[in-house]
Parts: sequence; C-alpha cells; structure tokens
Amino acid sequence: MKHAWWIPILLLLAGCQSVPGSSEVAKPNIVLILTDDAGYADFGFTGCPDFTTPNIDRIATEGVTCTDGYVTASVCCPSRAGLMTGRYQQRFGHEVNLLAGTPQYATQGLPQEETTVADRLQELGYATCALGKWHLGVAEGYHPMDRGFDEYYGCLAGSRSYWPYEEPPKHGKGLMRNREPLGKEAEGTYFTDLLTDEAVDFIDRHADEPFFLFVSYTAVHTPMHAREDLLEQHAEIESERRRKLAAMTTSLDDGVGRILDALQEQGIDENTLVIFVNDNGGATNNASDNGIYRGMKGSKWEGGIRIPYAFRWPARLPAGGSFEHPVSTLDILPTAVSAAGGDIRFQDAIDGVDLEPYLAGDETGVPHDRLFWRRSVASAMREGDWKLIKVKGNPVLLFNLADDPSETNNLAEVYPDRVASMSAHLETWDAQLAEPRWGHAKRYREYQVLKHRMEVQGRDAERKLP
Repeated sequence: MKHAWWIPILLLLAGCQSVPGSSEVAKPNIVLILTDDAGYADFGFTGCPDFTTPNIDRIATEGVTCTDGYVTASVCCPSRAGLMTGRYQQRFGHEVNLLAGTPQYATQGLPQEETTVADRLQELGYATCALGKWHLGVAEGYHPMDRGFDEYYGCLAGSRSYWPYEEPPKHGKGLMRNREPLGKEAEGTYFTDLLTDEAVDFIDRHADEPFFLFVSYTAVHTPMHAREDLLEQHAEIESERRRKLAAMTTSLDDGVGRILDALQEQGIDENTLVIFVNDNGGATNNASDNGIYRGMKGSKWEGGIRIPYAFRWPARLPAGGSFEHPVSTLDILPTAVSAAGGDIRFQDAIDGVDLEPYLAGDETGVPHDRLFWRRSVASAMREGDWKLIKVKGNPVLLFNLADDPSETNNLAEVYPDRVASMSAHLETWDAQLAEPRWGHAKRYREYQVLKHRMEVQGRDAERKLP
C-alpha cells in the first residue's frame, strides 16, 4: 500500500486544535467585571444575608473564589490605577483620588507613560472595549481610547446619576460613545442596564475574535437610585437605604447574568476568562455590609481593602475552587496577558503575579510574600497571616488575621520584633515610591488618622468618618 502522504498533515492539524481542560487552548476572551463601593458581604458567594445574587455567584461556583483578595487602595481612582497597570500606583504618584471640581481633575489622570492591560492585550491582537465608569482622567490624552481601548461607552467621571440628566452634566458625568458626548440622554433608561446592553452587543459583534471587555459598573456607588420594580421585589428589607442597595445590586446581578448568557449563546463561554472584583470595601454612605471585616471604604482595615474576587474559565480552571492565599488586583494584568499568550517575565516593573497556574492547581505556594498599601498618612502591609497598620500620629497596629479577622486585638506590644521586621519591609517599599502627583485634602488626612484608632468601633462610628 502506498504511503498516505496526508496523514502527517492531519496529525499536525489535530495537534493544533484546542483541547478543553488542557493548557493548549486558543486565546481566551477576557471579561473583567468591576463593581463599585459594594460591601464584602453584599453578594451570595461572600455571605449576603438579605438578598441573593445568583448570576454573580455563578462566576464563583463555576470557577475559583479568592478568599483573601485585595485592592491596592481603599478608594476608587488609585485602586483603578493599580488594577489597570499591574503596578502599585504609588510608584507613579497616582496615590489619592481625583476629586471633581479640583484643578488637577481637569488636567491629570493615569500617567500617560504607564502601560495598561488594554494596551498589552491590544498589542496581542485583542479587540478591546471599556464600558462605564473610567475615573482615570477626563482631560485630552487620558480618555480610554488613548489607553488601549478600541471602543468606549460610559462616563469619564467617578459617579453619575443612574437616570438620564435633563441638562448636560459637568465634570465628565455625561455619557460618551467613543470620544463623542451623547448630549441629550434617552428618557427612562437605567445606567446599569444600559451598560449591560452595550456589553452584550460587544460580545455579539466580536464573538469570532479574541476580545477584552472591561465592564466597569457604577453600581452600587451613590447616588442611591433604584428601579421601582426592583424596590418592590425587596420590600421585606426594612431599611430604605439597604432596600435601595439590594435593588441596585439585583440590576447589577441581572446584568452579569445577561453577559454570561451572551457568552454561552455565542458558544464562547468555555474559553472565556471572566474576572469579578469590586474596587474597594463597602462605602460609608450606601448601606453596604462588610460582614465580619472591620472598617469601610477609605481605611486600611480589612473592610476597606479586602474584596469579593472570583475567576471563571471553564476550559482551564476547576469549578467550585477556593484559593486562600492573599492575592491582589495587581494580578489581573499579568494573569490576563499571560492567558493571552504574552510574556511578562521581562517586565520587572510589574508588581502583580500571573495567578492562573495557582488557581488551576499547577503551582503550589504563595503568589505574594507581602502586599503593601499607602495613601497619604496611612500605610499598611500584609505578610502571611500578619497585618501591620501605621498611621502618622497613631500607635502602631499589628493583627493576626488567621486568629482575628475582625482586627480587634492589637498585638504590637506583644510582638515587637515582628513589628520591627515588618516596619523595615514597609519602609523599604516606601522608599521606592514617587511623590504624589496631586494632594490629599486636609479633611481626608484627618479622617485617616481618626478612623484607624482602636476606639472607633462599629458601623455607626465608621460611617461618621468617610
């Protein structure tokens, strides 16, 4: 029998096909879902007691939950800067919030010399889209489409009304499509639902190519605007503000469900990496709940910096997994870039770690020996189970989070050697950082000092110090 010349070619082609569950998969789509000011315990998979989030929970139950997930800052703008770059934002002076109405708000933003996750994925052939809240600059040169995104729909500001404005708003709160302001906004539309509509449309238009979709919801940031039908759905919640938060979260959860459904309908959900995170701890002004964790948005307590964090990638990650070592939103960039086939090993400036081998169970050990935080007068670090908080004018705080996750027992006087060792590491990191590019308002510096005193106990006391 003559040699079948075509057999080696078929075998070669077969070896190039994607194999579900193996590491040899085609470039995954990447969907990053970022929520705003939610409490740690405001989702089903993190223990929400009074309403459900079945669609967001799917990301966790069908993927891997990171129990000790952190942001790089306990307020919106610097947190997003760290997430977008994979670098501690203090390295490039993006340390505190850009506040609407201040001179720097109109001229500053994420420094233009910094490279974003969208820049890197765009270079790897990805279609890229940002939807929703930006809060990384409203001036020319800081627009999402200047930072690696092919498409944009949303508002450049840090918050806006969930209902249409009757008159064009100031400070970047108006809606934009790509670079064009939309002017008059359509009546009766709810912002969370609009962003979901745009997300589904992008998925449908780009299902045949690898894409990176960043869905940056404003929910559940103030103002507390909720749909009437969803308020009625949560009529059993007595607190009016908490009822509004539940309704806002339900709209958010419905949106996440529609995004997951769109991926499935297009037949691409198996090889889509979906990442769900929140931008900081629950805020003081929106009835959010951080559960057992002390502190809220703006603080270095666990309630300010520990967040719900989950990854879903059916082709690669096990369903129902739990990863219990500290991880950070710094890790999103290297994880996404590595999944897309990029090489970040030469990027010494990246502070994040590729989490995929840890989450998949291929790599044992701890991704981070230490994590650090600094904003103005307050700094902190975590090393293993130990947490150090140092605030100018206050006593040093030391906690063992394994024994005391609510940070009620200051062990600084019991373990002076550990305080000294951790302080030395914190000082070494601090020496690498840049001067802040814009200042921190005096009242917020004062709040940082006050809210990190041991005598500030309970949510009522915490809410008085935003």
